[in-house]
Amino acid sequence: MAGKPVKKTERHRLLIEAIEKNPFITDEELAECLRVSIPTIRLDRLELSIPEVRKRTREMASHFFGASQSLDVREIVGELIEIEPGKRGLSLLETDHSMCLEKCDIIRGHIIFAQANSLANAIADVQVALTGKTEFTFLRTVRTGEKLIAKAQVLEKQGHRFLIEVIVRSKEAIAAKGIFVIYGMTLEMANYLNLLKDVE
Repeated sequence: MAGKPVKKTERHRLLIEAIEKNPFITDEELAECLRVSIPTIRLDRLELSIPEVRKRTREMASHFFGASQSLDVREIVGELIEIEPGKRGLSLLETDHSMCLEKCDIIRGHIIFAQANSLANAIADVQVALTGKTEFTFLRTVRTGEKLIAKAQVLEKQGHRFLIEVIVRSKEAIAAKGIFVIYGMTLEMANYLNLLKDVE
């Protein structure tokens, strides 16, 4: 849509608004949204002292509300951005060619499922979490380079059983969503059931 160029002050306002709405938005996406060049966006960010997306992500990651009992950070598919055990969590997955189907530029479904499933396990406020049941729906294809933001929320808890909803978004659109039934147990119970690895 052609029109008069947006004034710098207005562009700065729109840029700040876009980043507040989606901290994971890239310079390329901002340039497309504001109809300016990528170098213009970079200059605007410098003037406004706004870091680039990777630094923004790291800064968010340093503001955890808590830590997962059930999973180590290395076991989570994607980067854990925020977690409030027993309540909610947020993770980011930057997709690349290694996650694609061999013959096309589409991210494999099990990658997206793994992001959602590991986040659901991570927010369960237990020492050991196991997925008992899930209903998971893919709503659109995801292509290489897209950033997937998974948001998990505990809907219900009965004893050691958690009902958790996970919604995975990319560029504001829902890519997949699911309901997970997660069962929790203590380390003692997991050891009794021979579920723990032998530690040398």
